[in-house]
Amino acid sequence: MKVAFIGLGTMGYPMAGHVCRAGIPLSVFNRSAEKAEKWSAEFGVNASKSIAGSVKEANVVVVCLGADQDVRSVLSMQEGVFQSMPAGGIVIDHSTTSAELAREMENCAREYGHRFIDAPVSGGQAGAEKGCLTVMAGGCAEAFAAVEPVLAAYATRYQRLGPVGSGQLAKMVNQICIAGLLQGLAEGLHFGEQAGLDMHAVVDVISGGAAQSWQMDNRAKTMLNNEFDFGFAVDWMRKDLGYVLDEARKRQISLPVTALVDQFYTQVQNLGGGRGDTSSLLLALKNSTADGWRGEKDNE
Repeated sequence: MKVAFIGLGTMGYPMAGHVCRAGIPLSVFNRSAEKAEKWSAEFGVNASKSIAGSVKEANVVVVCLGADQDVRSVLSMQEGVFQSMPAGGIVIDHSTTSAELAREMENCAREYGHRFIDAPVSGGQAGAEKGCLTVMAGGCAEAFAAVEPVLAAYATRYQRLGPVGSGQLAKMVNQICIAGLLQGLAEGLHFGEQAGLDMHAVVDVISGGAAQSWQMDNRAKTMLNNEFDFGFAVDWMRKDLGYVLDEARKRQISLPVTALVDQFYTQVQNLGGGRGDTSSLLLALKNSTADGWRGEKDNE
């Protein structure tokens, strides 16, 4: 197995590093040469100067990019992944995109004689660095089984959930659940602070009961300390929720809480918090008044 890894961003940089440490023959490419050079210096593998150069001998190509347009351009453009990798290859897309894009890329891959797996991840930067991500995958069973050694390099949980598109739909479920949990946690912390409680003590006791969650265990303390300069950015969550709400509209599925939380994230962006962690929903609550959102008033 020869692997090419494209996209050395916040997630891809450590993920590619785990593949390298696993002893799997690897080539890498990043559109920003500076980041590729930094990765090469750390892991001792020369970065390719082009997409075509990175994938020309790879039978598995892993991409970890930003949004639909990024994936489409890297995979299907002239001298892109599909055109440049040897026939019969498998492409794993760890980007979070629309399910429609995943199905489009599967069709394009098939035209070139390749197979495509949509495989968004959960676990954030910390999970990528520790090699303990969760992968939700869509694609044919045979292709998924073939790439499990690659997934095992940076994920502790990985599962095929159905045909192509299933991975992105599962990631949408993931983001819906996270958005609701974070809003509930933010409101609980805000209520307790306004009521004059020692919220560190409150969180300590309720985290042992039914209110416990990953978000409470990992974000409550930083939220109470007004620390948001880390983690999964609000801008990226809004991008993901956009995919969720678009898919819900197409399927005529009602998601009232998700739509509301998306609006609250808009308020955080209006406050200048687009690059802060998704737990910064608390800032929108602290910025609220009896008459409405200050963020909205500032934009009138």
